Amino acid sequence: MTQHIIVTGAAGFIGSNIVRGLNARGITDIIAVDNLTQADKFHNLVDLRISDYIDKTAFYDAFAQGRFGHVDAVFHEGACSDTMEHDGRYMLDNNYAASKRLLDTCLAQGIRLLYASSAAIYGGSASFVEQPRFERPLNVYGYSKLLFDQVVRRALPAARSQIAGFRYFNVYGPGEQHKGRMASVAFHHVNQYRSDGKVKLFGSYGGYGPGAQMRDFVYIDDVVAVNLWFFDNPQHSGVFNLGSGRAQPFNDVAHAVINSMRAAHDLQALSLLEMVGDKLVEYIDFPAALVGKYQCHTEADLQNLRSTGCHHTFTDVATGVGRYVRHLLQQQLH
Repeated sequence: MTQHIIVTGAAGFIGSNIVRGLNARGITDIIAVDNLTQADKFHNLVDLRISDYIDKTAFYDAFAQGRFGHVDAVFHEGACSDTMEHDGRYMLDNNYAASKRLLDTCLAQGIRLLYASSAAIYGGSASFVEQPRFERPLNVYGYSKLLFDQVVRRALPAARSQIAGFRYFNVYGPGEQHKGRMASVAFHHVNQYRSDGKVKLFGSYGGYGPGAQMRDFVYIDDVVAVNLWFFDNPQHSGVFNLGSGRAQPFNDVAHAVINSMRAAHDLQALSLLEMVGDKLVEYIDFPAALVGKYQCHTEADLQNLRSTGCHHTFTDVATGVGRYVRHLLQQQLH
């Protein structure tokens, strides 16, 4: 039976990879929704198979009016993801009001909704568990995501169809080249190493040594796999962390990037100490502008996710970054 799917943010990083994951299953009846004001995002759609493209400004009304006929599921990845955006009205309109409208339509029509939430919701918390007492966003982006999660929680008991939200941690991988400063650390490290022959990391801060601040880095293929697991298991609803469950230091990312770049030129692998000694890794003073606004450690608690029976194995930084660097170098050749 043909699956009729809608993906919002389809030209974006995660959205385009979800379309690719659906295509790999032979699903091509996909309506892609996005805003191509930033036109270079179209590159993410070029090799994907979709049935239609609709601008987001026309989509929400048309969807509410049932103009797309029977829809099996919506993957809602469209949002303003710039954590440095200070226009709160714009952020809430994009990330909250539009999402709420989408949810209302899905609830009214019994359509399944799988959507992007964010680990930014935890902000200043030291625990990353999907419970209100740990939800302390540090910026309006995190708050916009929290507000929608709260609406979802209230809607869940009466919902007739699946609603699953995923709090993405630090996602990296192919398809993020349009994101500028919001692209992953791995992406920036590759570009730094290409242009300067070295990678820069923050020095000591917050009780952590140079480059030792930690993040839960999650590879894009793992994010897609978990989304598709929930797509295959419509009986599971809720708000779930989606990270690797493993915090790793920024040093690990730099180490993996440099050794992967060296391997491409048949150069031997180096230890982190050797890289620092050879000035391939350079530590810079922690920026004054980030003092008090910076998370030194994030790590997804996966208990809630695992309780559903989703036992996906997540990629570690060395493996994921190595795969990503090879992809970027391959792209460079074309």
